[in-house]
Amino acid sequence: MAITADGKIATANRRVSTFGSARDLEHLYGLRATADAILCGARTVELNRTTLGAGGEKFQRLRARRGLAKNALRLVVSGSGSISPKAHIFTTHFAPLIVLTTKRAAKAKLCRLAKLADLVCVGGRTRVDWPSVLRWLRGHFNVRRLLVEGGGELNGELFRLGLVDELHLTVCPKIAGGRNAPTIADGEGALTLAEAGRFELKRMKRAGDEMFLVYRRKPDA
Repeated sequence: MAITADGKIATANRRVSTFGSARDLEHLYGLRATADAILCGARTVELNRTTLGAGGEKFQRLRARRGLAKNALRLVVSGSGSISPKAHIFTTHFAPLIVLTTKRAAKAKLCRLAKLADLVCVGGRTRVDWPSVLRWLRGHFNVRRLLVEGGGELNGELFRLGLVDELHLTVCPKIAGGRNAPTIADGEGALTLAEAGRFELKRMKRAGDEMFLVYRRKPDA
């Protein structure tokens, strides 16, 4: 995730969510080149017009060297099934696309999504059952490394459940401000520090005015 120096991943109106440098974008594609699957929230997909693609031939070659498919499996989560059918990602067909939703999604929405995506996987009644989804991805698609690209609500849920092993964080030299601007982990959050996920800094590098940080979950966390 790329954040401003005050910890925001988008402006308060959520219209600006891409502010990292070209080097940060290369870093993102480099991470995609290591992943079996890429996961995004519905709003992130809609706002950024992302395709969750490999990033070109250079990164596809990196994937090939690692024994990975040309492109990663693409996953989008929309608990209510309200993702726009006009989202740009639905116009691309270079890799399988799965929409994860829940039983609270209306049947009409599920039928519509089933026509747009390769598969709609229904999770729990109100929330996606992430442990079950991860087991399903491992069993059916041999997903061993899953890259999650936000947004804050999705990240926050995965942090809350203790399912995040590694965090790649790019700190950018901007201040966005705004009490309603999203962060990397929104949603319910921890009520006490004892409940907070614990990570340790493994690597750090400065490139220009950006800092590239890698945190890993503490073994006993």
